[in-house]
Amino acid sequence: MPDVIFAGPSGRLEGKYQHQKHKSAPIALILHPHPRSGGTMNHRVAYEMFYAFQRRGCSVLRFNFRGVGRSQGTYDGGIGELSDAAAALDWLQVMNPGAQTCWVAGISFGAWIGMQLLMRRPEIHAFISVAPPANIYDFSFLAPCPASGLIVHGRNDTVSPEGDVQKLVDRLNAQRGIKITQVKIEGANHFFDNHTPDLLQSVEDYLDMRMPPVEEPA
Repeated sequence: MPDVIFAGPSGRLEGKYQHQKHKSAPIALILHPHPRSGGTMNHRVAYEMFYAFQRRGCSVLRFNFRGVGRSQGTYDGGIGELSDAAAALDWLQVMNPGAQTCWVAGISFGAWIGMQLLMRRPEIHAFISVAPPANIYDFSFLAPCPASGLIVHGRNDTVSPEGDVQKLVDRLNAQRGIKITQVKIEGANHFFDNHTPDLLQSVEDYLDMRMPPVEEPA
């Protein structure tokens, strides 16, 4: 898995990238939690989701938002980070011009950025949002939401309470042609302390449903 550096709106962005040989392989972009809360591309959930997509034959990229790790720039309250995500998707598409499908997956702050990117990029056909902070950020831009996806959150999440996430899920599920798969992790907080395996299993199950693993040649 090579380290990569690519151009972003405020300078270079640092990432980890796994390329697939199949020209039509799906692509996936992983977005990490809030930079000011210690979020990086090496966050455990971002790391594990990266490999979940890789095992299913995706060319997958995770990267550090501006000001994190070796990525240049400074935190920009979400505006610049959305531009970073768009630049990362541009790079991923240049590397994979024959990709037939595109996924975005984000954790907390990264989930908010990912859903905004989803609205701006019609080529994204599916998403995974982990602990979307529906009480902190405005998700009303999802009108209508252009793709189906998975939303996972903890039932003991005090950062983004269950009721706020439920309102978001209900609003999206009311839209015609959209299917939101919702998983509530019993006992889990916003960081999924002691419940990360349950979270990751829900992601694996959803990917199995929509994108079965690719068997490695003997």
